[in-house]
Amino acid sequence: MSSVAPRALARRLKALREEQWPDAGLTQAQLARAFGGVSISLISSWENVDKPVRPPTRRIEAYATLFATRRSLEGGLHLLPVGELTDEEQDGRKDLLEELLWLREGKEVAPAETRAGDLWTFDDPEQRITIVCAPLPERYRRNLVYADPESADFVSLYTYADPDALIELFGHIRARNPENPVTFLTSDELTADDYTSHLVLLGGVDWNTVTRDVIERVDLPVEQVGRADDAEHGGFRVQEAGRSRLIEPRLDKRERLLEDVAHFYRGVSPFNRKRTVTVCNGMYGRGTLGAVRALTDGRFLDRNTAYVRERFAGEESFSIISRVPVINGQGLTPDWTLEENRLHEWPEAAG
Repeated sequence: MSSVAPRALARRLKALREEQWPDAGLTQAQLARAFGGVSISLISSWENVDKPVRPPTRRIEAYATLFATRRSLEGGLHLLPVGELTDEEQDGRKDLLEELLWLREGKEVAPAETRAGDLWTFDDPEQRITIVCAPLPERYRRNLVYADPESADFVSLYTYADPDALIELFGHIRARNPENPVTFLTSDELTADDYTSHLVLLGGVDWNTVTRDVIERVDLPVEQVGRADDAEHGGFRVQEAGRSRLIEPRLDKRERLLEDVAHFYRGVSPFNRKRTVTVCNGMYGRGTLGAVRALTDGRFLDRNTAYVRERFAGEESFSIISRVPVINGQGLTPDWTLEENRLHEWPEAAG
C-alpha cells in the first residue's frame, strides 16, 4: 500500500469533522460519543496524519452516515438510521462511503477525484500523451557500445538524455492513464501529429529542441540560459516586479554539484489548445529528475499537488522553479510547501 493513502484518509476524516460543518465546532469527544462510546484516543489515531490507523469498515460506514446529513447535529451529534435518510442524503452517503473505502483500501485519491487529484492524470481518456526527451549528443554516445546501433548490445534507451526522469515519469503516467496511449520519443523523432498530443518535455533548451520551441511560444517570464560547454553552469533568468535575476545551480570548487535548480511548467499547448504541454527541466539531470519527482514521489506527491491546486487555482498556466539539493550524488525531491525551496513562481501571487 502506498504510504500516501493512509495519510490521505486521516486527512479526509479530520477535514470532515472540522470543515464539513465548521460552525458546529465538532470535537473528537463528540464524534466518539456519536459512534457509540469509542475512545477519544481512537478517533485521534484515525486522524493522525503522521502515524495513521485505519478505522474498521463499520466505522467508515458510520462516518458516511453521520456526515451525509446535517440532521445528524439535531439534538446533539448522533447517527440517524440509514433507512431514515432522504433519497438525496442516501446519494451523498453512497458517494462519501465509496470515497472513504477507496482511500482505506490504499488508493491515493477517491474515484470521484481521480481525474482531478493528480496533475499527471488527464481528463480525456484515449487522447495520446507523448513524452519527449533530447537525444543524447553524439560526443557522449561515441564510445558507448550500448548506444551503437551496429553493436549486438545496442539498447535504444542509451540514446536518450535524462533516462532516469523518463523511466520515473513514464510508469507514473501509464498507471494514471490506463486508457490513454502513452509514448516516448526523442525530439528529432516527432511527427506533426505528435505535436498536437499532450506533450511532456524532459530536459532543457540546450539539447531538447522541442522545449526550446515551446518556451519561445508561451508567455512565460522564464528564460533558460544554456550551457555553451560543460564548463559553464547556466541558469534560469526570471523577470519579477520588472527586474531580472539569474537563478543558478551551486557547485563546489571541484565542480561537484551541490544544488541543481528544477523548472516545472504546465500550460495550454501552443500547438493544440485542447491539449496541455508540461516541461520538466533542470540545469543538470538531477534537476530534471527533481522536477518530475516533485509530482510522482509518494512522500511528496499529495502535499505538492495540494500546494499547486491552491496556489494556482483558476490559472491555465503556471511555473515553479525550485532548488534540488544533491547529497552523496543523489538529487532530493523538492518539497514545494517549504518557501525556501521555491525560488520563483509564476504567475506572481496577488497582493
